[in-house]
Amino acid sequence: MDFSKVKLVVSDMDGTLLNQNNEVSYRFFSQFKALKKRNIHFVAASGRQYQSIVDKLDIIKNDITIIGENGGVLQHEQETKVLLQLSKSEVAKTVELLRTISHCYVVLCGRKAAYIETNDAHFISKFKQYYVAYEVIDDLLQDIDDEFLKIAVYHFESSEDFVLPHIQSLNKSFQVIVSGQHWLDISHINANKAYALQMVQEKMNIATHETMIFGDYNNDLEMMRLGYFSYAMGNAHPKVKEAARFETKTNSEEGVEYILEKLIAS
Repeated sequence: MDFSKVKLVVSDMDGTLLNQNNEVSYRFFSQFKALKKRNIHFVAASGRQYQSIVDKLDIIKNDITIIGENGGVLQHEQETKVLLQLSKSEVAKTVELLRTISHCYVVLCGRKAAYIETNDAHFISKFKQYYVAYEVIDDLLQDIDDEFLKIAVYHFESSEDFVLPHIQSLNKSFQVIVSGQHWLDISHINANKAYALQMVQEKMNIATHETMIFGDYNNDLEMMRLGYFSYAMGNAHPKVKEAARFETKTNSEEGVEYILEKLIAS
C-alpha cells in the first residue's frame, strides 16, 4: 500500500496506542522521531482528560496536537483551548438523572480537573488510570469554579448494557457515546473527536487522503470518515470495524506501530 502522501497520523489512546499495560511503547516514541523527520504531524485524540494524555505523552507533548475529552478541548501549536462545554443547568439535569441509575459512578470533567463525589476505593483505583488531575467533593452540583467539558459515567460490568438504556432522553440534547466497555460519555451535542480534528486538518491544509487514523471504540466512529487510511484495531468494537476502511493488529500486538513501520518505510 502506498502511504507516501500521508501528512497526518491520528490515534486514539485507550485500546489503541496504549498497550495492555496502559502504556505507550518505546517503539512508538522511536517511530515518532521518524515521523517528525518526514514532516508527518501526530494527533492524539482521546476521550481521556487532557492532563492524562499529556502525562502519557509528556516527552513529545510540545510537538503534537492533543484532542481531549472527545473533542471538548484542543491543544494545537502549543495553544490549548476549550471548544465546547456544558452549562451548569445541563450538568445539573444530567447528574440528577444519573443518580437514579444503580451501580454507576459519575465523573464531572472540567478544564482544570475532574470531580467525583464518591470515596469508593475500587472505583477510584480504576478512575485514576484515566484522570491525573481530580478532586473528591461532597456534591457534584455544588458551585465549582471550572469549565465543564463532559460527564463520564463508569459501570463495572457494561456502560452500554446498564447505563445507556436509562438515558435515552438525553440523546436529543447531548452527545451520548459509549467510549469503552465500562465508560460512557455525555458531552455538548456537537462534541466529538471529528469536530476538533476537522479544525486541525483545515488549519494545516491537510486533506482526507493525506490522513491516517486509528481507533477502537464508538467515540472514534465520526473521525474515521476524516482519513482515507482509517484503521480499526483488531480489538475494536464491531461498529468501528465496519466504519474503518482497513484493520490492523490489536493494541497488545502494537497494531498502531505495525502500520507506522510501513508508513515510515513508504
